[in-house]
Amino acid sequence: MTIHLAGDSTVAPTDDGRTSGHDTIPLLGWGDELAALVDAEVRNHAIGGATTASFRAEGRWDALVAQLRPGDTVVIQFGHNDQKEPEELAADGGYRRRLADFVAEARAAGARPVLATSVERRLFGDDGALRWSHGPYPAAVRALGDELDVPVIDLTVLTRWLYRWLGEEASAALFPHGAAAKAGLPVDDALGKDNTHFTTAGARAVAAYVAEALASIDGAHDGAEPLGAWVVQP
Repeated sequence: MTIHLAGDSTVAPTDDGRTSGHDTIPLLGWGDELAALVDAEVRNHAIGGATTASFRAEGRWDALVAQLRPGDTVVIQFGHNDQKEPEELAADGGYRRRLADFVAEARAAGARPVLATSVERRLFGDDGALRWSHGPYPAAVRALGDELDVPVIDLTVLTRWLYRWLGEEASAALFPHGAAAKAGLPVDDALGKDNTHFTTAGARAVAAYVAEALASIDGAHDGAEPLGAWVVQP
C-alpha cells in the first residue's frame, strides 16, 4: 500500500525551491516528514501555491491518479490558496465540488480517499487569542466527508490545539522565524510574518498526528487486548 499526498505548500516537500532564508532552517510541509513515521511508501505530490483547481489544471492530479493501485490511500488537503479565489473556489462551491471529484476519482482507481482540513495559521491577536483563519473551508471538508462517507483528519483543530497548548511564544519554534530567533539568527520582516509554513519541528508534529490518524482509520490496533485489567482502577 502506498500513501499519496495531494495538497499545497503546508503538505509539500522541501525540494520545490522554497527556503526559509537560512541554510540550516528548512521550510517544509508535514508531508515531508510522514514517510519516517509510517510503514508504507509515501509519494508526496503536493506543491506550493496549489488550489484544488490548479492541482488539476497543471496535471498533478492526473499524474497522481495514474500511479494509484487498489488499496492505496490518498490524503487530500487544500484550502489555504482556494480561499484566495472566493468566486471560483468558494468553500461550498468550487472548492467542495473539486474535492468531491478527487474523492470519486480516487475511489474509481481502487484507492481510499482521506480528506484533511487545512492546518491553521499561527495568528495570535493583540489580546493573545488565536484567530480563526480559514472561515468556512474546514467545515466544508467535514460536511463533505460526512456526505460521502470519507474519513476526515481534522488538522485545523489539531494545529489550533497545538499552538494554544504551547502558547504564543513557544509555538513560534514550529515556524522558521521562531527557529531562527531561537538559534540567534537574523529574522527579516518577510520571514517574521510567515506563520503558515513549518520548519522541521512543526512539520514533524503534524505528520505524527497524521500517522496516528491513518493507523486509526486502518483499524491497525483494533484487535489489541484492552489493558484495563492491568492498570490501576479509577
